[in-house]
Amino acid sequence: MTIKGTKDGLIFLLDDQCEFEELLAELRHKIETTHQQILTGPIIHVHVKLGNRAATEEQREAIRKVIRGRGNLVVQSIVSDAPEPPGDARPRFRIQKGIVRSGQTVTFDGTLLFIGDVNPGGSLICTGDIHVMGALRGMAHAGSAGNAMAVITAAYLRPTQLRIADVVSRPPDEWGLESDATMEFAYLDQGRMEIDKIVHLHRIRPGVFDFKGV
Repeated sequence: MTIKGTKDGLIFLLDDQCEFEELLAELRHKIETTHQQILTGPIIHVHVKLGNRAATEEQREAIRKVIRGRGNLVVQSIVSDAPEPPGDARPRFRIQKGIVRSGQTVTFDGTLLFIGDVNPGGSLICTGDIHVMGALRGMAHAGSAGNAMAVITAAYLRPTQLRIADVVSRPPDEWGLESDATMEFAYLDQGRMEIDKIVHLHRIRPGVFDFKGV
């Protein structure tokens, strides 16, 4: 692993030949010990280059988590030179408009941007992320095929139930959501459903709205 400084921050060149767990161990070691002095001070933007390593979203998040352990480091990008998967293996994305009424269910194999309201008794079920540009008052299940990195965002988040992968949300009255109109999102942190304001989404899930190649 090599760390290079640029005018825009730091570039982490990661070894693409070793096992992934070895890679994480080396990354953690350099951040916590050998490079501790240069990784202190004000906010530093980090661009990670994986070489020819093809990394899953879970592996990318593991890398982000290690780097975020040093509070002044902010991951701006994680780039791989590995060949892209075939077209039918790429994440899919759909924009849909309307209203999901009680008793109706919208399902999609991929990420869904829904422009409209989801009423109580209505459901959205997707293998990817779910973004509701409206009121989410029904049920939403993101990452339905087991993707624990999926998120659910909504302009007005007051659902009857949220699910991400196989984790079901706490009852709505336990979320402690504020009554303002701030857009919020749900995500999993160590197997627990969490709710936060949308302004923190880029820090927690940096690649959510990166639809390149979709």
